[in-house]
Amino acid sequence: MDLILWRHAEAQDLEAQDHGAGLDDMARPLTRRGEKQAARMAAWLDRQLPEGTRILVSPARRTLQTANALGRKYRVHDALQPGAQVDAVLHLAGWPDARVPVLIVGHQPTLGQVAARLLGMTATDCAMRKGAVWWLRQRQRQGLAQTVVQTVQTPDLL
Repeated sequence: MDLILWRHAEAQDLEAQDHGAGLDDMARPLTRRGEKQAARMAAWLDRQLPEGTRILVSPARRTLQTANALGRKYRVHDALQPGAQVDAVLHLAGWPDARVPVLIVGHQPTLGQVAARLLGMTATDCAMRKGAVWWLRQRQRQGLAQTVVQTVQTPDLL
């Protein structure tokens, strides 16, 4: 199974956009730079993703904007909102048994925690840059399940 983790692109800081209006974290939009990051990564992903890839997205505005740049159909899941639990993300993705690749558009630190767990890191999470993609694959080698990194891509390198 392929599991692709896409962290949302750069978003406005909550304090910078609030100005006493009482806005919440879920309403934060992408910055102009974030829109460019999302567009660059989406163009790359569109060339790489197999047909039939399931796309699952957090309901936060910044993740929706990031996913919209891809121009493919997706499903929004509350289980992917900021602060999501690793087990919930993996269950939603169907890891490791899903028959089709799954792209998750979500948040830190959850995505870094998912990557750390699947890669057997001693740390409980790893840093993931804004707008970056981590593509992980579950495979069988000599009767043992292994998770391998297919690629890590950042929008700044595209």
